[in-house]
Amino acid sequence: MEVVKGSTKEKVVRVVILTFRNLLAKGAFAAQMVDLGLQQIVQSLKAQAWSDEDLLDALNQLEEGLKDNIKRLSSFDKYKQEVLLGHLDWSPMHKDPGFWRENITNFEENDFRILRVLITILDTSNDPTALAVACYDVSQFIQYHPGGRFIVADLKAKERVMKLMNHENSEVTKYALLCIQRLFLGAKYASFLQA
Repeated sequence: MEVVKGSTKEKVVRVVILTFRNLLAKGAFAAQMVDLGLQQIVQSLKAQAWSDEDLLDALNQLEEGLKDNIKRLSSFDKYKQEVLLGHLDWSPMHKDPGFWRENITNFEENDFRILRVLITILDTSNDPTALAVACYDVSQFIQYHPGGRFIVADLKAKERVMKLMNHENSEVTKYALLCIQRLFLGAKYASFLQA
């Protein structure tokens, strides 16, 4: 990825992109490419004027393959497993509005079990990334669930998130603040807030 980002030579870019395209269907390479942000690099490369038709085709195929992989990675089952294990990370589904719109009713299963685990993570985790992601996900629940604000308030999440507003990690503080704003404003007025 570093080579393709730093190169302006068409032949070099072609070799790297064709290699990525060939690796797309092999093992966990596609998921790693998504995690490392290859989709943005492909979009940037597509915007440049290339004379090589094979390179343009490979860029389009790679982009489609990455999109398909993001859809597979964005399943609620994978999300549920991540939350229940307590290993939260910035996987693509967290910031995908489509994931939240399509799956928001799944959070109601087992008396909001997934939401309850997210709120428990706010109390128990020492990992700044997990805390930031949990705050963000709770704010997304508030944003997308019609009764999200009241459900989160009933589960006593406000106090837990408020404590995190003084966290030493700036990312945790940022998403704790976003969560509190959405909790106080509700989905109708919080839609203009962006993370």
